[in-house]
Order: sequence, then structure tokens, then C-alpha cells
Amino acid sequence: MELPPNGLDGGSAGLGLDDPEARCRGLVRVVVRGGVPEGLDRLVAAVEAVRPAGDRTRVAQVLVELEASVWVVAGALGVGIGFGLQNIVANFVAGLVLLFERPIEVGDRVTVQDVEGNVRDINFRATTVLTTDNITVIVPNSQFLNNPVTNWSHGDPRVRIHVPVGVAYGSDVEKVTRSLLGVAAATEGVLKDPAPSVFFRDFGDSSLDFELLVWIDQPARHIQIRSRINYAIDAAFRKEGIEIPFPQRDMHVRSARGLSGMLVRTGPETDPT
Repeated sequence: MELPPNGLDGGSAGLGLDDPEARCRGLVRVVVRGGVPEGLDRLVAAVEAVRPAGDRTRVAQVLVELEASVWVVAGALGVGIGFGLQNIVANFVAGLVLLFERPIEVGDRVTVQDVEGNVRDINFRATTVLTTDNITVIVPNSQFLNNPVTNWSHGDPRVRIHVPVGVAYGSDVEKVTRSLLGVAAATEGVLKDPAPSVFFRDFGDSSLDFELLVWIDQPARHIQIRSRINYAIDAAFRKEGIEIPFPQRDMHVRSARGLSGMLVRTGPETDPT
């Protein structure tokens, strides 16, 4: 049975789909006519070599199984491509949202997850962020919609930073407050208006917990300004004799039966002489 001149356009009757042998002969001719990828031509040659030997039924079974395997592989590839396209479409839609709603813009200082830097470019699939270390990070657009994002430059450039500090129990809290306010007033980059403030936050396990709040108008430099404040606090506390404690634990041992004997046995050995 010969295939129609136009290949597979002859319909199922022309191909003899009801006859397995005719079906496999047609498949072989189609493959041979249309050209085959590297590796598949050897399979076709092997099939053509077996046909004259009379094992046509076995050849038909092999080709039918091969056709079924090809469909299974194609289905698996389709599922994998579908999952890949899902992420691409999600990032594409997120890019459209960022471009039209503009929650972030080029030049903004942002923090998303562990990445902080200036936005350099917003594309349909990803956004380019340049960190303080001059490292370019490619962030998928979906990260800006699925995770909390801090935009240090959105709206008013003034932001307030929090500087927590603990002092030892027994410290003069008024002196601590005056020292913290003096540090804020003397630190470069801290605004006078709104004025800095100090809060006595809590009685901690090992310290009295304070928090210094200051306003700045350079969000991109909040790390440097916070570092300056910490250096100044340490120097001011040393000058004023204010102690910054470290975690401490007190252990109380109760009297118990046999405890005194254990302490005697584990005590320092004495010289019998």
C-alpha cells in the first residue's frame, strides 16, 4: 500500500489504520520520506531489514509500542512544560502589576527577603536590584507580590529607625535617657525635626531595655547611620559609667538528701600526709 502523494492527508482509510501491518509500513515510509533525527534512522533501517524475513507481525507490534511510548513521553514533557510556563506566566503577570500600579519604581531603595538595594530596572519577568556591595541581583517579579517588601523611598523620604540597647539593673534610667538623646543630637544624618525620642521598653532577663528612635531623610544610608549611633552609644556609656550587661543566669542549689556527701566526695583532694 502506497501513501498518498501529500503524506498523511489521505485519511485513515488511505493509511490502513485498521491493518497493523499496513499501519507500520506507512509509518516507516513517512519517517523515511520526511527525514529522521539522528539515532531514529538506525531504528527505521532495522525495521526495514526485518520485514523481508517475514516477521511482519512482530515489526507491527514493535512500532505500535514505540508509538505509544512516544505519546507517553510527549505527555510527560507537556506536564513539565506546563509547570515551567506557570512560573513564567506568574512572573509576567507580576511584572505587569509592578509596571501599572508602580508600588516600586526605578531608583527606589527596597528590601525583599534578604536582598536590599536600589532598583535599576523593571522588566516583564524580573527586576534588577543593585545592592550596597555593588552586586546585581535578578529578583523574579512574583517575589515582590508574594512576600513583604520594604520600600525605603516610597512617598516621604523620611524614615524612622529603631536602635535597641540594654543597660544593667541598678543603672540611673534618667542618665541613660539623657545620654541616648545626646548621642542622637550629635550624630550626623539624624534629623532635628521630628525630634529623637527614647522609650523604656521592658525589664529584660538581664537588662533594662531601652530603645532610641531617630528620624533620617537618607533611607539608603540607614545602615551607616545606625552604625554611627551604636559607636556613639558605647562611647557615651563608657564615659558616664553606664554598664551594658551580658546575659547572666543565677543558679540556686537546694539542700537534698545525699547532696552534702556528694559535695564532700567531689571536693578537692587532701594530702593524707
